[in-house]
Amino acid sequence: MSSATSKNAAAPAKRKKPFYRSFGFQITIALVAGVLLGLLARQLGPDAEGNPNGLAATLSTIGSGYVTLLRTAVVPLIFLAIVASITQLRNVTNAARLAGQTLLWFGITALIAVTIGIVLGVTIQPGARVDAGELTPDVPSSVGSWWSFLTGLIPQNFLGLSVSTSINPETGAASSSVGYNVLQIIVISVAIGIAALKLGKRAEPFVSFTESALKVVQRVLWWIIRIAPIGTLGLIGSAVVTYGWEKLTTLLWFAVAIYIGLALVLFVVYPVLLKTHGLSIRQYFSGVWPAVQLAFVSRSSIGTLPLTQRVTERNLGVPREYASFAVPFGATTKMDGCAAIYPAIAAIFVAQFFGLELNAVQYLLIVVVSVVGSAATAGTTGATVMLTLTLTTLGLPLEGVGLLLAIDPILDMGRTAVNVAGQALVPTIVAKREGILDRELYDAERSGDPFADDSADELEPSARA
Repeated sequence: MSSATSKNAAAPAKRKKPFYRSFGFQITIALVAGVLLGLLARQLGPDAEGNPNGLAATLSTIGSGYVTLLRTAVVPLIFLAIVASITQLRNVTNAARLAGQTLLWFGITALIAVTIGIVLGVTIQPGARVDAGELTPDVPSSVGSWWSFLTGLIPQNFLGLSVSTSINPETGAASSSVGYNVLQIIVISVAIGIAALKLGKRAEPFVSFTESALKVVQRVLWWIIRIAPIGTLGLIGSAVVTYGWEKLTTLLWFAVAIYIGLALVLFVVYPVLLKTHGLSIRQYFSGVWPAVQLAFVSRSSIGTLPLTQRVTERNLGVPREYASFAVPFGATTKMDGCAAIYPAIAAIFVAQFFGLELNAVQYLLIVVVSVVGSAATAGTTGATVMLTLTLTTLGLPLEGVGLLLAIDPILDMGRTAVNVAGQALVPTIVAKREGILDRELYDAERSGDPFADDSADELEPSARA
Protein backbone atom coordinates (compact mmCIF):
# COMPACT_ATOMS: atom_id res chain seq x y z
CA MET A 1 0.00 0.00 0.00
CA SER A 2 1.56 3.32 -1.04
CA SER A 3 2.49 6.09 1.32
CA ALA A 4 0.30 8.46 -0.70
CA THR A 5 -2.68 6.29 -0.03
CA SER A 6 -1.97 6.28 3.68
CA LYS A 7 -1.62 10.06 3.76
CA ASN A 8 -4.88 10.56 1.93
CA ALA A 9 -6.73 8.27 4.33
CA ALA A 10 -5.04 9.52 7.49
CA ALA A 11 -5.15 13.26 6.70
CA PRO A 12 -8.74 13.89 7.92
CA ALA A 13 -7.83 12.43 11.31
CA LYS A 14 -5.53 15.41 11.92
CA ARG A 15 -8.36 17.95 11.75
CA LYS A 16 -9.30 18.72 15.34
CA LYS A 17 -12.93 19.30 16.25
CA PRO A 18 -14.50 20.55 19.48
CA PHE A 19 -14.77 17.76 22.03
CA TYR A 20 -18.56 18.07 22.16
CA ARG A 21 -18.74 17.02 18.50
CA SER A 22 -16.96 13.76 19.27
CA PHE A 23 -19.17 10.73 18.66
CA GLY A 24 -17.80 9.04 21.77
CA PHE A 25 -18.48 12.08 23.95
CA GLN A 26 -22.04 12.32 22.66
CA ILE A 27 -22.68 8.62 23.34
CA THR A 28 -21.24 8.91 26.86
CA ILE A 29 -23.41 11.95 27.68
CA ALA A 30 -26.45 10.11 26.30
CA LEU A 31 -25.67 7.09 28.50
CA VAL A 32 -25.49 9.22 31.64
CA ALA A 33 -28.59 11.22 30.72
CA GLY A 34 -30.48 8.02 29.89
CA VAL A 35 -29.71 6.49 33.28
CA LEU A 36 -30.78 9.67 35.10
CA LEU A 37 -34.00 10.02 33.13
CA GLY A 38 -34.71 6.31 33.57
CA LEU A 39 -34.31 6.58 37.34
CA LEU A 40 -36.59 9.62 37.37
CA ALA A 41 -39.24 7.85 35.27
CA ARG A 42 -39.04 4.79 37.52
CA GLN A 43 -39.41 6.98 40.59
CA LEU A 44 -42.51 8.64 39.13
CA GLY A 45 -44.09 5.22 38.65
CA PRO A 46 -47.17 4.35 36.53
CA ASP A 47 -50.20 6.59 36.24
CA ALA A 48 -53.52 6.05 38.03
CA GLU A 49 -54.59 3.45 35.44
CA GLY A 50 -51.36 1.48 35.72
CA ASN A 51 -49.94 2.69 32.40
CA PRO A 52 -46.35 3.93 32.05
CA ASN A 53 -45.93 7.63 32.78
CA GLY A 54 -45.23 10.06 29.96
CA LEU A 55 -41.45 10.08 30.48
CA ALA A 56 -41.22 6.28 30.54
CA ALA A 57 -43.38 5.98 27.44
CA THR A 58 -41.27 8.56 25.62
CA LEU A 59 -38.01 6.81 26.48
CA SER A 60 -39.47 3.46 25.36
CA THR A 61 -40.70 4.91 22.07
CA ILE A 62 -37.35 6.55 21.30
CA GLY A 63 -35.40 3.38 22.13
CA SER A 64 -37.65 0.94 20.27
CA GLY A 65 -37.89 3.31 17.31
CA TYR A 66 -34.12 3.47 16.99
CA VAL A 67 -33.78 -0.33 17.12
CA THR A 68 -36.50 -0.62 14.47
CA LEU A 69 -34.56 1.75 12.22
CA LEU A 70 -31.45 -0.39 12.58
CA ARG A 71 -33.31 -3.62 11.88
CA THR A 72 -34.98 -2.18 8.79
CA ALA A 73 -31.67 -2.19 6.91
CA VAL A 74 -30.48 -5.60 8.16
CA VAL A 75 -31.65 -7.75 5.25
CA PRO A 76 -30.30 -5.60 2.39
CA LEU A 77 -27.14 -4.84 4.36
CA ILE A 78 -26.27 -8.48 5.02
CA PHE A 79 -27.08 -9.60 1.47
CA LEU A 80 -25.20 -6.80 -0.26
CA ALA A 81 -22.26 -6.78 2.18
CA ILE A 82 -21.59 -10.52 1.90
CA VAL A 83 -22.01 -10.65 -1.88
CA ALA A 84 -19.75 -7.61 -2.30
CA SER A 85 -17.21 -8.96 0.19
CA ILE A 86 -16.90 -12.28 -1.63
CA THR A 87 -16.55 -10.63 -5.03
CA GLN A 88 -13.92 -8.31 -3.53
CA LEU A 89 -11.72 -11.35 -2.93
CA ARG A 90 -10.86 -11.29 -6.62
CA ASN A 91 -8.75 -8.21 -5.84
CA VAL A 92 -6.94 -9.83 -2.91
CA THR A 93 -3.75 -11.82 -3.24
CA ASN A 94 -3.88 -15.16 -1.40
CA ALA A 95 -7.62 -14.81 -0.78
CA ALA A 96 -7.97 -18.46 0.29
CA ARG A 97 -5.12 -18.09 2.78
CA LEU A 98 -6.65 -14.93 4.24
CA ALA A 99 -10.04 -16.62 4.61
CA GLY A 100 -8.43 -19.62 6.28
CA GLN A 101 -6.44 -17.43 8.68
CA THR A 102 -9.59 -15.50 9.54
CA LEU A 103 -11.50 -18.67 10.41
CA LEU A 104 -8.53 -19.99 12.40
CA TRP A 105 -8.33 -16.88 14.55
CA PHE A 106 -12.09 -16.82 15.00
CA GLY A 107 -11.71 -20.30 16.47
CA ILE A 108 -8.65 -19.45 18.60
CA THR A 109 -10.25 -16.43 20.25
CA ALA A 110 -13.52 -18.32 20.80
CA LEU A 111 -11.58 -21.16 22.45
CA ILE A 112 -9.85 -18.75 24.82
CA ALA A 113 -13.14 -17.00 25.63
CA VAL A 114 -15.06 -20.19 26.40
CA THR A 115 -12.19 -21.45 28.57
CA ILE A 116 -12.35 -18.25 30.61
CA GLY A 117 -16.12 -18.69 30.91
CA ILE A 118 -15.77 -22.24 32.23
CA VAL A 119 -13.11 -21.24 34.77
CA LEU A 120 -15.24 -18.34 36.04
CA GLY A 121 -18.36 -20.51 36.25
CA VAL A 122 -16.57 -23.16 38.28
CA THR A 123 -14.77 -20.62 40.49
CA ILE A 124 -17.55 -18.11 41.22
CA GLN A 125 -20.36 -20.72 41.21
CA PRO A 126 -23.16 -18.24 40.45
CA GLY A 127 -25.86 -20.92 40.38
CA ALA A 128 -25.05 -22.05 43.92
CA ARG A 129 -25.45 -18.49 45.26
CA VAL A 130 -29.11 -18.08 44.24
CA ASP A 131 -32.02 -19.02 46.49
CA ALA A 132 -34.22 -21.37 44.50
CA GLY A 133 -37.28 -19.64 45.96
CA GLU A 134 -36.32 -16.32 44.39
CA LEU A 135 -36.59 -17.52 40.79
CA THR A 136 -39.30 -19.40 38.93
CA PRO A 137 -38.03 -21.57 36.07
CA ASP A 138 -39.88 -21.15 32.79
CA VAL A 139 -39.44 -23.16 29.62
CA PRO A 140 -38.28 -20.89 26.77
CA SER A 141 -40.56 -20.42 23.78
CA SER A 142 -37.76 -21.12 21.28
CA VAL A 143 -35.15 -23.84 21.59
CA GLY A 144 -31.93 -24.24 19.68
CA SER A 145 -30.77 -27.63 18.46
CA TRP A 146 -28.25 -28.99 16.00
CA TRP A 147 -31.06 -30.36 13.86
CA SER A 148 -32.76 -26.95 13.77
CA PHE A 149 -29.43 -25.38 12.88
CA LEU A 150 -28.89 -27.77 9.97
CA THR A 151 -32.45 -27.54 8.63
CA GLY A 152 -32.29 -23.76 9.07
CA LEU A 153 -29.52 -23.62 6.48
CA ILE A 154 -32.06 -24.41 3.76
CA PRO A 155 -33.60 -21.13 2.51
CA GLN A 156 -37.38 -21.02 2.49
CA ASN A 157 -37.39 -18.28 -0.14
CA PHE A 158 -34.95 -15.99 -1.94
CA LEU A 159 -34.54 -13.54 0.95
CA GLY A 160 -35.09 -15.91 3.87
CA LEU A 161 -38.21 -13.97 4.89
CA SER A 162 -41.20 -15.29 6.79
CA VAL A 163 -44.60 -13.83 7.68
CA SER A 164 -46.43 -14.64 10.91
CA THR A 165 -49.97 -13.67 11.88
CA SER A 166 -51.36 -13.43 15.40
CA ILE A 167 -54.91 -12.77 16.61
CA ASN A 168 -55.71 -10.71 19.68
CA PRO A 169 -57.95 -12.93 21.85
CA GLU A 170 -59.75 -9.90 23.30
CA THR A 171 -60.47 -7.87 20.17
CA GLY A 172 -60.18 -10.57 17.52
CA ALA A 173 -57.98 -8.28 15.45
CA ALA A 174 -55.31 -9.94 13.35
CA SER A 175 -51.81 -8.52 12.99
CA SER A 176 -49.03 -9.73 10.75
CA SER A 177 -45.30 -9.26 11.02
CA VAL A 178 -42.44 -10.03 8.67
CA GLY A 179 -39.40 -11.83 10.06
CA TYR A 180 -36.13 -12.96 8.58
CA ASN A 181 -33.61 -15.72 9.14
CA VAL A 182 -30.13 -14.27 8.95
CA LEU A 183 -28.60 -17.73 8.59
CA GLN A 184 -30.60 -18.35 5.43
CA ILE A 185 -29.72 -14.89 4.10
CA ILE A 186 -26.05 -15.71 4.65
CA VAL A 187 -26.37 -19.00 2.74
CA ILE A 188 -28.10 -17.24 -0.18
CA SER A 189 -25.59 -14.39 -0.18
CA VAL A 190 -22.58 -16.71 -0.08
CA ALA A 191 -23.94 -18.80 -2.96
CA ILE A 192 -24.62 -15.73 -5.11
CA GLY A 193 -21.27 -14.17 -4.22
CA ILE A 194 -19.34 -17.32 -5.16
CA ALA A 195 -21.30 -17.64 -8.40
CA ALA A 196 -20.49 -14.02 -9.33
CA LEU A 197 -16.84 -14.63 -8.45
CA LYS A 198 -16.71 -17.71 -10.67
CA LEU A 199 -18.37 -15.96 -13.62
CA GLY A 200 -15.64 -13.33 -13.73
CA LYS A 201 -16.12 -10.61 -16.34
CA ARG A 202 -19.61 -11.83 -17.26
CA ALA A 203 -20.75 -10.85 -13.74
CA GLU A 204 -19.14 -7.40 -13.75
CA PRO A 205 -22.45 -5.51 -14.27
CA PHE A 206 -23.99 -7.40 -11.35
CA VAL A 207 -20.92 -6.81 -9.16
CA SER A 208 -20.95 -3.08 -9.97
CA PHE A 209 -24.65 -2.87 -9.15
CA THR A 210 -24.13 -4.70 -5.86
CA GLU A 211 -21.28 -2.43 -4.79
CA SER A 212 -23.27 0.66 -5.72
CA ALA A 213 -26.39 -0.58 -3.90
CA LEU A 214 -24.26 -1.38 -0.83
CA LYS A 215 -23.00 2.21 -0.76
CA VAL A 216 -26.59 3.48 -0.87
CA VAL A 217 -27.67 1.23 2.01
CA GLN A 218 -24.59 2.14 4.03
CA ARG A 219 -25.26 5.83 3.52
CA VAL A 220 -28.77 5.39 4.92
CA LEU A 221 -27.29 3.47 7.85
CA TRP A 222 -24.81 6.28 8.43
CA TRP A 223 -27.75 8.64 8.88
CA ILE A 224 -29.21 6.22 11.42
CA ILE A 225 -25.89 5.78 13.22
CA ARG A 226 -25.42 9.55 13.41
CA ILE A 227 -28.50 9.80 15.63
CA ALA A 228 -27.22 6.99 17.88
CA PRO A 229 -26.89 9.38 20.88
CA ILE A 230 -30.65 10.00 20.72
CA GLY A 231 -31.31 6.26 20.47
CA THR A 232 -28.90 5.68 23.35
CA LEU A 233 -30.86 8.04 25.56
CA GLY A 234 -34.07 6.12 24.92
CA LEU A 235 -32.60 2.61 25.10
CA ILE A 236 -30.71 3.08 28.36
CA GLY A 237 -33.50 5.07 29.97
CA SER A 238 -36.10 2.47 29.00
CA ALA A 239 -33.87 -0.36 30.31
CA VAL A 240 -33.56 1.35 33.69
CA VAL A 241 -37.34 1.88 33.86
CA THR A 242 -38.10 -1.72 32.88
CA TYR A 243 -35.50 -3.64 34.86
CA GLY A 244 -34.26 -1.34 37.61
CA TRP A 245 -31.85 -2.90 40.05
CA GLU A 246 -34.11 -5.53 41.66
CA LYS A 247 -33.83 -8.22 38.99
CA LEU A 248 -30.14 -7.59 38.61
CA THR A 249 -29.67 -8.01 42.36
CA THR A 250 -31.41 -11.41 42.28
CA LEU A 251 -28.91 -12.71 39.73
CA LEU A 252 -26.05 -10.50 40.88
CA TRP A 253 -23.36 -13.17 40.95
CA PHE A 254 -24.31 -14.44 37.53
CA ALA A 255 -24.12 -10.92 36.08
CA VAL A 256 -20.80 -10.36 37.88
CA ALA A 257 -19.36 -13.57 36.42
CA ILE A 258 -20.48 -12.61 32.90
CA TYR A 259 -19.04 -9.11 33.05
CA ILE A 260 -15.78 -10.30 34.61
CA GLY A 261 -15.44 -12.74 31.72
CA LEU A 262 -16.24 -10.05 29.16
CA ALA A 263 -13.75 -7.67 30.78
CA LEU A 264 -11.01 -10.32 30.80
CA VAL A 265 -11.47 -11.02 27.10
CA LEU A 266 -11.72 -7.36 26.09
CA PHE A 267 -9.06 -5.87 28.35
CA VAL A 268 -6.66 -8.79 28.87
CA VAL A 269 -6.90 -11.39 26.10
CA TYR A 270 -7.24 -8.95 23.20
CA PRO A 271 -4.39 -6.70 24.44
CA VAL A 272 -2.13 -9.74 24.88
CA LEU A 273 -2.84 -10.85 21.30
CA LEU A 274 -2.13 -7.33 20.05
CA LYS A 275 1.10 -7.08 22.01
CA THR A 276 2.35 -10.45 20.78
CA HIS A 277 1.83 -9.19 17.22
CA GLY A 278 3.73 -5.97 17.89
CA LEU A 279 0.66 -3.70 17.76
CA SER A 280 -0.15 -0.79 20.06
CA ILE A 281 -2.93 -1.60 22.52
CA ARG A 282 -3.80 2.07 22.94
CA GLN A 283 -4.13 2.59 19.19
CA TYR A 284 -6.41 -0.42 18.86
CA PHE A 285 -8.82 0.74 21.54
CA SER A 286 -8.81 4.35 20.38
CA GLY A 287 -9.56 3.12 16.87
CA VAL A 288 -12.26 0.57 17.65
CA TRP A 289 -13.97 2.36 20.54
CA PRO A 290 -16.68 4.18 18.52
CA ALA A 291 -17.95 0.82 17.23
CA VAL A 292 -17.75 -0.76 20.70
CA GLN A 293 -19.81 2.08 22.16
CA LEU A 294 -22.51 1.77 19.51
CA ALA A 295 -22.59 -2.02 19.94
CA PHE A 296 -23.04 -1.63 23.70
CA VAL A 297 -26.04 0.61 23.20
CA SER A 298 -27.70 -0.98 20.15
CA ARG A 299 -27.03 -4.62 21.17
CA SER A 300 -26.69 -5.42 17.46
CA SER A 301 -23.54 -6.58 15.71
CA ILE A 302 -25.30 -6.29 12.35
CA GLY A 303 -26.56 -2.78 13.11
CA THR A 304 -23.01 -1.77 14.08
CA LEU A 305 -21.49 -3.41 10.99
CA PRO A 306 -20.97 -0.25 8.88
CA LEU A 307 -19.21 1.51 11.74
CA THR A 308 -17.16 -1.59 12.59
CA GLN A 309 -16.00 -1.86 9.01
CA ARG A 310 -15.17 1.83 8.83
CA VAL A 311 -13.00 1.87 11.96
CA THR A 312 -11.34 -1.41 10.91
CA GLU A 313 -10.33 0.09 7.58
CA ARG A 314 -9.67 3.73 8.41
CA ASN A 315 -8.51 3.55 12.01
CA LEU A 316 -6.86 0.13 12.23
CA GLY A 317 -5.39 0.11 8.71
CA VAL A 318 -6.88 -3.15 7.40
CA PRO A 319 -7.08 -3.08 3.57
CA ARG A 320 -10.61 -2.47 2.29
CA GLU A 321 -10.55 -5.54 0.02
CA TYR A 322 -9.91 -7.82 2.99
CA ALA A 323 -11.94 -5.91 5.60
CA SER A 324 -15.01 -5.95 3.33
CA PHE A 325 -14.91 -9.74 3.58
CA ALA A 326 -13.74 -10.34 7.16
CA VAL A 327 -15.89 -7.81 9.01
CA PRO A 328 -19.31 -8.72 7.52
CA PHE A 329 -18.44 -12.40 7.92
CA GLY A 330 -17.44 -11.80 11.52
CA ALA A 331 -20.60 -9.80 12.26
CA THR A 332 -22.64 -12.97 11.73
CA THR A 333 -20.31 -15.65 13.09
CA LYS A 334 -17.69 -14.08 15.39
CA MET A 335 -19.31 -13.77 18.83
CA ASP A 336 -16.95 -14.23 21.76
CA GLY A 337 -19.51 -12.66 24.10
CA CYS A 338 -22.77 -14.30 22.99
CA ALA A 339 -21.46 -17.65 21.78
CA ALA A 340 -18.51 -18.36 24.11
CA ILE A 341 -18.44 -16.62 27.48
CA TYR A 342 -22.18 -16.41 28.05
CA PRO A 343 -23.26 -19.99 27.22
CA ALA A 344 -20.32 -21.42 29.19
CA ILE A 345 -21.12 -19.53 32.40
CA ALA A 346 -24.88 -19.86 31.89
CA ALA A 347 -24.74 -23.64 31.38
CA ILE A 348 -22.68 -24.02 34.55
CA PHE A 349 -25.13 -21.72 36.37
CA VAL A 350 -28.08 -23.90 35.30
CA ALA A 351 -26.31 -27.09 36.41
CA GLN A 352 -25.48 -25.57 39.81
CA PHE A 353 -28.99 -24.17 40.26
CA PHE A 354 -30.58 -27.58 39.71
CA GLY A 355 -27.90 -29.36 41.76
CA LEU A 356 -26.40 -31.26 38.84
CA GLU A 357 -22.73 -32.20 38.52
CA LEU A 358 -20.97 -31.70 35.20
CA ASN A 359 -18.28 -34.16 34.17
CA ALA A 360 -15.18 -33.64 32.04
CA VAL A 361 -16.97 -34.75 28.87
CA GLN A 362 -19.72 -32.16 29.39
CA TYR A 363 -17.16 -29.39 29.92
CA LEU A 364 -15.52 -30.48 26.68
CA LEU A 365 -18.89 -30.35 24.94
CA ILE A 366 -19.33 -26.75 26.11
CA VAL A 367 -16.05 -25.91 24.38
CA VAL A 368 -17.01 -27.70 21.17
CA VAL A 369 -20.47 -26.12 20.99
CA SER A 370 -19.05 -22.64 21.60
CA VAL A 371 -16.27 -22.90 19.03
CA VAL A 372 -18.27 -24.68 16.33
CA GLY A 373 -21.82 -23.50 16.96
CA SER A 374 -21.43 -19.72 16.76
CA ALA A 375 -23.18 -19.63 13.40
CA ALA A 376 -26.26 -21.14 15.05
CA THR A 377 -26.93 -17.78 16.72
CA ALA A 378 -27.26 -15.98 13.39
CA GLY A 379 -30.76 -14.75 12.69
CA THR A 380 -32.20 -16.09 15.93
CA THR A 381 -32.49 -14.64 19.40
CA GLY A 382 -28.73 -14.64 19.66
CA ALA A 383 -27.29 -15.78 22.96
CA THR A 384 -30.60 -17.26 24.16
CA VAL A 385 -30.72 -19.80 21.33
CA MET A 386 -27.00 -20.45 21.74
CA LEU A 387 -27.67 -21.26 25.39
CA THR A 388 -30.56 -23.61 24.58
CA LEU A 389 -28.31 -25.31 22.03
CA THR A 390 -25.67 -25.79 24.71
CA LEU A 391 -28.16 -27.05 27.28
CA THR A 392 -29.74 -29.58 24.92
CA THR A 393 -26.28 -30.84 23.94
CA LEU A 394 -25.38 -31.30 27.63
CA GLY A 395 -28.78 -32.72 28.57
CA LEU A 396 -29.49 -29.93 31.11
CA PRO A 397 -32.99 -28.61 31.95
CA LEU A 398 -34.19 -26.03 29.44
CA GLU A 399 -36.15 -24.34 32.23
CA GLY A 400 -32.82 -22.84 33.20
CA VAL A 401 -33.02 -20.42 30.26
CA GLY A 402 -36.14 -18.84 31.73
CA LEU A 403 -34.23 -18.05 34.92
CA LEU A 404 -31.86 -15.74 33.06
CA LEU A 405 -34.18 -13.92 30.66
CA ALA A 406 -35.01 -11.22 33.23
CA ILE A 407 -31.58 -9.62 32.99
CA ASP A 408 -30.62 -10.71 29.48
CA PRO A 409 -30.84 -7.20 27.96
CA ILE A 410 -28.44 -5.90 30.62
CA LEU A 411 -25.96 -8.67 29.83
CA ASP A 412 -26.48 -8.37 26.08
CA MET A 413 -25.01 -4.87 26.04
CA GLY A 414 -21.64 -6.11 27.27
CA ARG A 415 -21.76 -9.27 25.15
CA THR A 416 -22.35 -7.33 21.93
CA ALA A 417 -19.58 -4.85 22.72
CA VAL A 418 -17.10 -7.73 23.07
CA ASN A 419 -18.45 -9.35 19.90
CA VAL A 420 -17.78 -6.21 17.87
CA ALA A 421 -14.34 -5.65 19.40
CA GLY A 422 -13.39 -9.18 18.34
CA GLN A 423 -14.82 -8.67 14.85
CA ALA A 424 -12.35 -5.81 14.36
CA LEU A 425 -9.47 -7.50 16.19
CA VAL A 426 -9.18 -10.65 14.07
CA PRO A 427 -8.89 -8.88 10.68
CA THR A 428 -6.28 -6.57 12.23
CA ILE A 429 -4.19 -9.49 13.51
CA VAL A 430 -4.50 -11.44 10.27
CA ALA A 431 -3.58 -8.36 8.21
CA LYS A 432 -0.51 -7.84 10.42
CA ARG A 433 0.54 -11.50 10.10
CA GLU A 434 0.14 -11.37 6.30
CA GLY A 435 2.07 -8.10 5.97
CA ILE A 436 -0.83 -6.10 4.51
CA LEU A 437 -1.65 -3.90 7.52
CA ASP A 438 -1.16 -0.17 6.94
CA ARG A 439 0.91 0.70 10.02
CA GLU A 440 0.85 4.41 9.24
CA LEU A 441 -2.93 4.39 9.50
CA TYR A 442 -2.89 2.15 12.56
CA ASP A 443 -0.43 4.39 14.40
CA ALA A 444 -1.99 7.67 13.22
CA GLU A 445 -3.47 10.16 15.67
CA ARG A 446 -7.20 9.67 16.15
CA SER A 447 -9.68 12.48 15.62
CA GLY A 448 -12.27 10.81 17.86
CA ASP A 449 -14.86 11.28 15.12
CA PRO A 450 -15.63 8.25 12.91
CA PHE A 451 -17.51 10.55 10.53
CA ALA A 452 -14.61 12.99 10.05
CA ASP A 453 -13.65 11.51 6.69
CA ASP A 454 -17.12 11.30 5.12
CA SER A 455 -15.78 13.19 2.12
CA ALA A 456 -13.51 10.23 1.40
CA ASP A 457 -16.62 8.34 0.29
CA GLU A 458 -16.36 10.22 -2.99
CA LEU A 459 -12.83 8.97 -3.67
CA GLU A 460 -12.01 5.99 -5.80
CA PRO A 461 -11.69 2.69 -3.90
CA SER A 462 -7.94 2.66 -4.45
CA ALA A 463 -7.66 5.97 -2.60
CA ARG A 464 -9.68 4.73 0.33
CA ALA A 465 -8.01 1.37 0.89
